[in-house]
Amino acid sequence: MGIESDQLVFDYLSRVGDVAHQRQLPSGERMRLVSSLRSEIDRRRGTPEGDSPAAIKRLLGQLGTPEAVVGTASGKSAQAGWASADLPRQTAYEPPSPSAPSGSSAPPGPSGPHLAGMDERGSGAGPGTDWWRMQPGPGMGAGAMGPGQMRVGGFVGGVEIPEILRPPRADTGATVPMEKTPAAGAAAEAAVDEVVVEEPARRWWRRRGAVAGAGRGLTNPFLLVTAALLIVGAVLGNIWALLAGWVLAYFSRTLTRNEAKVAVFWLPGVSVAAGVVWLWGRFNDRWGKPIPDGAMGQALSDTWPVVVRVAAVASALFLVWRSRRVR
Repeated sequence: MGIESDQLVFDYLSRVGDVAHQRQLPSGERMRLVSSLRSEIDRRRGTPEGDSPAAIKRLLGQLGTPEAVVGTASGKSAQAGWASADLPRQTAYEPPSPSAPSGSSAPPGPSGPHLAGMDERGSGAGPGTDWWRMQPGPGMGAGAMGPGQMRVGGFVGGVEIPEILRPPRADTGATVPMEKTPAAGAAAEAAVDEVVVEEPARRWWRRRGAVAGAGRGLTNPFLLVTAALLIVGAVLGNIWALLAGWVLAYFSRTLTRNEAKVAVFWLPGVSVAAGVVWLWGRFNDRWGKPIPDGAMGQALSDTWPVVVRVAAVASALFLVWRSRRVR
């Protein structure tokens, strides 16, 4: 099928459905009308030359306009409705007849609630009789399916919960005594007190042991190498080894910026400040050997190596500590 040909057919059928809806044609009649038109179009398109857009247009023209098709279908349904509605009617003010007709001559009663069209409903007491007009027959009474149940035409089965239908079971288990002796009550209260008192301490010890066990390993070899450079420089007095250790510590990605500043600037700064305070106390005769006049240069030369070594050792210890932290 061509796309253009299918589009023409779909537009035609959609127009037929719209016109039928506007003229208030029953839903069942609309569905049958569209289905019959589609079947007729498919049957005529079976020929090789019947699938072209021009052939489809000729075919739709032969079927007629949507208004004419719907008008024909509505006329037929109206005639069928009039034929089925030709029944005696009784006004509200007319008194009822004294004797009701019996047998097959009795007119059908009022129809029950429904959403079906006139042509889809059962009429009379034939094979298409509506299910709500059926009288209970053999096997359809109240006792056919059990007490309180009735079989209704059109509905089969139901929902049953066996647990609800069963009678409640008697509790045969032994009753647990709720009373207890004063001695048992005192022992239970003491046990509860012990648990309450010991549980936080026990939890703290377990948490501390877990942290200590996790932090025992040396987790960062790079920081250990940097600390080793600082220790070697401090022992040998090699300034290049010390500078290399501080540079590596400063640019390490393992340490945060604050930790790198502490290892490279703050700890050496504290060492230098301690050296300055030591020289100040010696110069003012507060501690240590007093510095004679004109000997400050010699005192600085003697103190400078010690300050550098202390700063290197402090930075190395800090790096070793950070390498053992738990991640």
